[in-house]
Amino acid sequence: MKIVIQRVSSAKVEVDHKIVGEISKGLLLLIGVDENDSKEDADWLIKKVLDLRIFSDEDGKMNLSVKDISGEILCISQFTLIADYKKGNRPSFIKAAKPELALDLFNYFKTEIAKSTLKIESGIFAADMKVFLVNDGPVTLVFDSKTKN
Repeated sequence: MKIVIQRVSSAKVEVDHKIVGEISKGLLLLIGVDENDSKEDADWLIKKVLDLRIFSDEDGKMNLSVKDISGEILCISQFTLIADYKKGNRPSFIKAAKPELALDLFNYFKTEIAKSTLKIESGIFAADMKVFLVNDGPVTLVFDSKTKN
């Protein structure tokens, strides 16, 4: 699994001009599922996301996690993160998980991260979504569960 993590002041996602998910201060997560991903990949990323210290403390140092600030999380499925772009100019998505597996792991991710008791919102899997965000910092990080060791 790959996740693009963006620290945001606010974010929302629309489908058919209707807001389906919206958060204030917290994290916007763009989540891509590879054909070889498992619940173990999701579990590792969930722990990383929840414990990642990228919010400022009273001294202005990035020393607080989303849990520490009682932040909110917006999860967006994004299969294009799994693109292979090594040959030519058109990305290949052949390594992206089939929709059934991707949806199962995306839902598992959301269910498990919600156990943190933080507010969790999400887009609609496989929908044409419009994502709006105010990137705070900007702070943007990319995590890949395949490079955890």
